[in-house]
Amino acid sequence: MNSQAAALKPVAAVSESDMANAIRALAMDSVQKANSGHPGMPMGMADVATVLFSRFINIDPSAPNWPDRDRFVLSAGHGSMLQYALHFLLGYDDMPIEELQRFRQLGSRTAGHPEYGHALGIETTTGPLGQGIATAVGMALAERMLAARHGADLVDHFTYVIAGDGCLQEGISHEAIDLAGHLKLSRLIVFWDDNSISIDGPTSLSTSMDQAARFKAAGWHVQSVDGHDTEAVGAAIEAAQQSDRPSLIACRTVIGKGAPNLGGSEKTHGAPLGDAEITATRENIGWDYAPFEVPDDILFAWREIAERGQAARRAWEQRLAASPQRRALESAVAGNLPDTVFDALGAFRKEHVEKATKVATRKASEMALSAINAATDLTVGGSADLTHSNLTITKGMDRIAPDDYAGRYIHYGIREHGMAAAMNGIALHGGFVPYGGTFLCFADYARGAMRLSALMGQRVIYVMTHDSIGLGEDGPTHQPIEHLAMLRATPNLNVFRPADIIETAECWELALKSKTRPSVLVLSRQNLPMLRQAHSEEAHSEEAHSDEPHSVENRSSHGAYILREPAKHRAVTLIATGSEVEIAVAAAERLETEHGIAAAVVSMPCWELFEEQDADYHKAVLGSAPRIAIEAAARLGWDRWIGDTGAFVGMTGFGASAPAPDLYRHFDITPEAVAAAALKLII
Repeated sequence: MNSQAAALKPVAAVSESDMANAIRALAMDSVQKANSGHPGMPMGMADVATVLFSRFINIDPSAPNWPDRDRFVLSAGHGSMLQYALHFLLGYDDMPIEELQRFRQLGSRTAGHPEYGHALGIETTTGPLGQGIATAVGMALAERMLAARHGADLVDHFTYVIAGDGCLQEGISHEAIDLAGHLKLSRLIVFWDDNSISIDGPTSLSTSMDQAARFKAAGWHVQSVDGHDTEAVGAAIEAAQQSDRPSLIACRTVIGKGAPNLGGSEKTHGAPLGDAEITATRENIGWDYAPFEVPDDILFAWREIAERGQAARRAWEQRLAASPQRRALESAVAGNLPDTVFDALGAFRKEHVEKATKVATRKASEMALSAINAATDLTVGGSADLTHSNLTITKGMDRIAPDDYAGRYIHYGIREHGMAAAMNGIALHGGFVPYGGTFLCFADYARGAMRLSALMGQRVIYVMTHDSIGLGEDGPTHQPIEHLAMLRATPNLNVFRPADIIETAECWELALKSKTRPSVLVLSRQNLPMLRQAHSEEAHSEEAHSDEPHSVENRSSHGAYILREPAKHRAVTLIATGSEVEIAVAAAERLETEHGIAAAVVSMPCWELFEEQDADYHKAVLGSAPRIAIEAAARLGWDRWIGDTGAFVGMTGFGASAPAPDLYRHFDITPEAVAAAALKLII
């Protein structure tokens, strides 16, 4: 198997130097034709990539999603032509030479940075520096966890990363390498393109970091080699594969290697070499071929690597077919949650409607998770050192620890950004449904990786508690104001802010069913009453034509719904989310009893799902009466729902430190304020 196999020899009659020069030529030709791109890194790391792929890596381009394949992550994503050249040379069906000729053009598979889902074999979207290496930590962790469940005979692969100086300067790299070193993720091997060049010039302009010492301090196995000495690179990979720790191989390279005049200069980083330098480079490396031409013998040598991977994949499939773990592994990799999860959530909702359970929605989330985690072992939880505030651990969840990967709960440490990226890696790897918690205001720290969750369409669930001024005494530094607007502005991201225990369970169900979209559950610290009345649920159950408790309609699935419809024609519509729905209900009652005004209450737990409903549903829910939005957050975005004549009751600045009830009164987010706003609108 991969971790114990001896290094394979390069193909006879074709040198690894020739194979590497094919990468260099394709990279410089593609960037030149596009008049855009980064030739320097692919040319500099061509020798390292050639050794890795020709001797070690196990992938099969004919079955790019084979579960036990090695993962290759180009963290230095600006050097995307390295990956595209490799894919053409290896024979991926979707990467003919024409795609390289369309590099960076609209509709091509060869985007400026590697994009997950745009081309076969791209394991993750990279480009924002540091995201690749941090995501790879999640992949390597998922490999160890899946192996602990299903055995090394079926799960035994490496995660290889090429990272540049920029990746290692980004702060997320520290979170990632610290976590990987602590957990002893020995199947993670990182190649550092140590070329001492960044966009502005030499890296000495901005850093004096001893990266090898930093990785050693984090518990990594560290080696330094000449990145153009193929035998030294091969020996380093062999040693890394045998280590019981994650490995860094610092590869001293020349950016733009082969370019006689520009090699070693920042001028090769992000611009075409130019016709004259490309002609000189061809002569310098002995590449006597036209642009985009690769001779048959060199191409054959690369295609033999693919044949080796195909043989390894077929041998694995035979082991899988004979294994008693087959069904369990296939089910885990498919990511299909059993119906028992949703049956359990249906029973949970029925129980708590009848009990009228009053709890904070973070507690409601914990209670719902207890039902979920008892019904499936595919969910993997965690928190950025806020476990007992986020309430993300449930009974029976063993913790992941160094050398012990059989559990289901990950202590990510105070690393919100690293946690989010690692969860992306776990989701991309397959086998688990990851969720992780922090405070909503710290979405700022996790933002880069959260954006990639949405961009890649991964089922990653963010449990973000302490969602408003309702957290109280911790004050404005911890009270989120603009965060809901920021998250709602992100495409392909469902932002759920449930109002009570029933909506919380519904939102969990929707998050688990959203296989191509991440979710954020925005949860309160303070207790909230159960607002969904039992008689209302019974009515909707009858509408659903079923007597089964778990078939009761998930009303949050529409994004918004009428929680309270007055008997008379409505004069005003109050729209709220989360903890402010309680305020809207109290305001509606006040308007009716004190002023005889009929007010409807709309709970809107998810803007994104509501926006997806048709115009008739929008009209039925929102009505034609004046509208008031109530949310203890910034107004930005609410005008789309309340219109030009609507009013907003919420925050206009940052919060303050005080008990939550005092803060709601201080900032005038009260039933009285809502009622006053309604009277002003309609009288």
